[in-house]
Amino acid sequence: MTVEQYNTCVEEHSDNLFRFLVKNIKDEERANDFVQDAFEKLWLNREAVEFEKAKSWLFTTGYRIMIDALRRDKKQGDWDENTAAIQLSTDKHYTGLQEVLNQALERLPDIQKQVVLLRDYEGYNYDEIGEITGLSESQVKVYIFRARKKLKAYIGSINTVL
Repeated sequence: MTVEQYNTCVEEHSDNLFRFLVKNIKDEERANDFVQDAFEKLWLNREAVEFEKAKSWLFTTGYRIMIDALRRDKKQGDWDENTAAIQLSTDKHYTGLQEVLNQALERLPDIQKQVVLLRDYEGYNYDEIGEITGLSESQVKVYIFRARKKLKAYIGSINTVL
C-alpha cells in the first residue's frame, strides 16, 4: 500500500470505524484511541495489506482492539462500575425512537450487538462480518436472527414506542 492509498483509507474509513466503535462502547475518547490504534497498525503493516482489503482489515483490527480493551477492563474490575453507569443511564424515561433503539441495543449480548451494528448500521454483508468478528457465515446469521428477535420482543409494536 502506498502513502496515497493509506491517506485515502484514512479519509474514507475513519468516520465509519469511529461510528462503529462508539456505538459499541459509548465512549468517544476511547473510540478515537481505538481508531488511532487501528490506523497505526495499518501503517505498520502497509506492505502486507492490500488497498482493496484495507476497509475489512481496519474494521477487524478495530474490533479486536476494542474486544481486547473490554476484556482487560473486565479483568481489572472496572466492568461492574461501567455497567452500573450504563444501567443508570438507561433507566430514564425515553421518548424518542432512536433512544428506544439504543436502549434495546444495550440489552443485547456483546456479540449480537456487534453483528447487528455491522449489518444494519454499517451495511456489511455476512461474509465481511464473519471476517471482522472471526465467526462463520452461519454463526453470523444466527446471531443476527437472535438479536433481531430480542429487539422485536423488547420494542414490541411500533405504536407503543411512538
